[in-house]
Amino acid sequence: MTNACIRQARSADLDDLVNLLLLLFSIEKDFNFDADHQRRGLQMILDHKNAVLLVAETEGRVIGMCSGQLTISTAEGGHALLVEDMVVATPWQGQGWGKKLIRGLEHWAGSRKIARLQLLADRNNEGALEFYNSLDWQRTELICLRKRLTASSSER
Repeated sequence: MTNACIRQARSADLDDLVNLLLLLFSIEKDFNFDADHQRRGLQMILDHKNAVLLVAETEGRVIGMCSGQLTISTAEGGHALLVEDMVVATPWQGQGWGKKLIRGLEHWAGSRKIARLQLLADRNNEGALEFYNSLDWQRTELICLRKRLTASSSER
C-alpha cells in the first residue's frame, strides 16, 4: 500500500465521509440517511475538542472512517470513548483497514488516559460483530434505548 495512512479527518474530506455514511446507513436499519444532517454532524465532530474523526487514506483517496467522542463514565471514574461511524468502503474491506482505524482510536484514547472504549453495533451485522470480537471487544448485558425529542416533548 503506497501512500497509505490513518490520519485525522479534515473539512476537505467531508464529501467522501458523507458517501461512507451512506454505505453505513444502508446497513443500519435504525438510521435514515440525510446528507445534510450527516455533513453537519461530521463538521461538529471535526470542530469539537473532545472528539476525533479518523480516516483511512490510500493513494490520496479516503476509503474508511471512524469517530470517537468522549463521555464521562461514573463506572470508570473518568472518560470513556464512544466509538461511532466505523466503516470501510466495500472494495477495501478485509484488508486490515478497519483494524488500523480502531487501533488509531485506541492510540488517541490511550494518549488521553481513557480507560474504556465502547460502541453500539447492529445486532444483525454478523460481519461487524465478528470483526469486533477478533479485536477482543466484549459484549455486555446492556441494551441501547433511545427516545427522540420533539419540540412539544421538550417543553413539558
